[in-house]
This record gives sequence, C-alpha cells and structure tokens, in this order.
Amino acid sequence: MALAGSIRKQWLLKWVLFVLLWTVLGLAFAGQFYLSNSKAGDPVSWGFAVKRALADWYVFAILSLPALWVAERFPLAGTRWKSTIAIHVAASLIFSVGWMVLRAGIAYWQTRGDLYPVEFSAAFSRALVATLFFNQLIYWGVVVVRHAIDYYWKLHERQLHTAELETRLTEAKLQALQMQLNPHFLFNTLNAIASLMHKDVEAADRMIVQLSELLRYALESTESQEVPLRQELDFLDRYLRIQQARFGERLSVQRQIAPESLDVLVPNLILQPLVENAIQHGVEPYARPGLITLRALRANGELELQVQDNGAGLQNTTSSRQGVGLANTRARLQQLYGERQRLQMGNAAEGGMLVRITIPWRGGEQLAS
Repeated sequence: MALAGSIRKQWLLKWVLFVLLWTVLGLAFAGQFYLSNSKAGDPVSWGFAVKRALADWYVFAILSLPALWVAERFPLAGTRWKSTIAIHVAASLIFSVGWMVLRAGIAYWQTRGDLYPVEFSAAFSRALVATLFFNQLIYWGVVVVRHAIDYYWKLHERQLHTAELETRLTEAKLQALQMQLNPHFLFNTLNAIASLMHKDVEAADRMIVQLSELLRYALESTESQEVPLRQELDFLDRYLRIQQARFGERLSVQRQIAPESLDVLVPNLILQPLVENAIQHGVEPYARPGLITLRALRANGELELQVQDNGAGLQNTTSSRQGVGLANTRARLQQLYGERQRLQMGNAAEGGMLVRITIPWRGGEQLAS
C-alpha cells in the first residue's frame, strides 16, 4: 500500500509539473502579447491575452504527448539517423497541422456566440500563414528536451552504477588484503610457537590457546573494514600476550593513547602488522630488552597512530623493513582513504624505528577542538 501510494504521488507530481510548465509558457506569451499590442496602439485586456495565449500553449501541451512518444520511439542517436530524421520531419509537419486544426476549432468554439464569429476556415488560414514553421520549432524543442532528459538520466544511472562497481571493487580489494594478512600473521605466530616448543612446552601450549582465541576474534571481525581504536587495541593486546609469552622480559610495551581517540574509527587490524614489524626488526635481533611504544593522538584534526621500537632503526634503505605487513597496510590505507592518509617511516629522534600513520578523524569527539 505504501509503495502504491508513493507511485501515485510521483505520477501526480509529474502531471502537475507538466501542466505548470505549459502554463508558465502560456503566461509568458500572454504578457508579451499584451505589451506588444499596447505599444502598437491596439490594446487588449489582460484576460483576453491570457485566454488566447493559454489556448495556444495548452494545445501544444496536448500535442506534446504524442510528440514525446515519437521522440522515445525514434531516438536521434543511433545508426539509422537518416531515417529517424525523416520520421521526425514528417511528425513535425503533422504536429504543426494538428495544432492549426485544433486551434482553429477552439477559435470557432470561443466565438460561436459573438456578433462576428470566427469561421474555422479563416482561423485555419491565418494559423497556416503565421505559425506553420513556429509549430515545427515547438515540436523539435519537445524532442530535444526529451532527449536531453533521457541523456541526463542515463548518465546519472551510469554514474551510480560506476560508483557502485567502484565500491564493490574497493570492498573486494580490502577483503583480499585482509585475507592476505591473516595467513601471514598466522604463519609467523605458528613459527614462533614452533621455536618455543623446543624451549618451553608449557609456554608454547599457552600460546596455542591464546592464538586460537585471537583467531576467533579476528574471524568475527573480518566483515568490518573499520573498527573503533578501542577494539583495535583490544585485539592488539591479545597478540602482544602471545609475543610476550615468547620473548618474556625481553619485550615490554608502553602506551600513550589520548582518551578521546579511543572511539575514532581505524582500519581493522591496522596496528598488528606494524607491531609485528617492530618486534621482528627492533626486538628479535637483539639480546637487550626491547621496547615498543604505541601512541594515538589528534594532530591538525586528524588521527595519528605511531608505533616505535628501540632497535637500530633504518640504516641505508627502507627496503629491509618493507615486508608483507607494511605493503599490505599501505594498500589498505590507499583503498580506504585515498589521498587523505599518510604512512611515514623514519628514525626516531631518541633512536629506533618510528612508523607514523595519519588518517581522517572519524567518530569519537569530532567536534572537539
């Protein structure tokens, strides 16, 4: 019932707009007729001018309906354009003659009780001389407007379809990147468990349990491309518990998280590959204690995420630190935010490697200064 009511309203609105358009044209020509006659010294009443002009343009309105059908049935764009033009030329002549016949009939009907009624033949002859070509211009105007509206709607539909395809493609790419990340993470973690199995079986067993919980958590959130930072940090805690079971006191983590950033949306699993990279290059190669520092802050209206380690940092090139995880992270950021994101790698002032991600501030206290 609601759908039927909506269709009826749309249909009624179209007809109201249709009548309003031709009425406006009629009133515009009524004003021109009234003023031109006044300046020529042959004034007419405003009521007479309106009656005559509306009679002219309402006839055009009636005849525009079959003209619109012809325009739809024989579009100007196409391979058979010569025959289409010929059809429209013939239709414009029929349109013009039809207008003259109807207009002469209306003039005869309007004056039938007058002292000097207008004869149909005389009205038709005057219309033939005065409006034959003008009526054809009106026909071509109707055809052109119909084609312009069709072109606009087809272009609009193509744009919507293109946008929908781009959205689906982006989602597919993001899904593929996330599917790539999960086995990469799983392989590295299983590698860690395998190496620990020879040293501490109980610790390896605990890591397996923690890994199963972590994977369950990751699978449950696979459909979400963005999550609140609070949820991302919760996942990261689970991952770090596995790594701390592996490294023991050699690994410590420090957090500097702005409270207002906890509800800001971030890409799902964005921090884990950065932390994994920091552990692999900044902690694992050294016997000394390793420190991973996590930061989240608001900078110039954007969210800035930082992952820093206390390793040797970059030596000559970043290529040694550009593994699957970082490459995946760059690709996901590009897909999600386009030019509104940055991923920067460099040496921290106090030593070690610093990875900085900047993304739009979405969610959380967006209006906070």
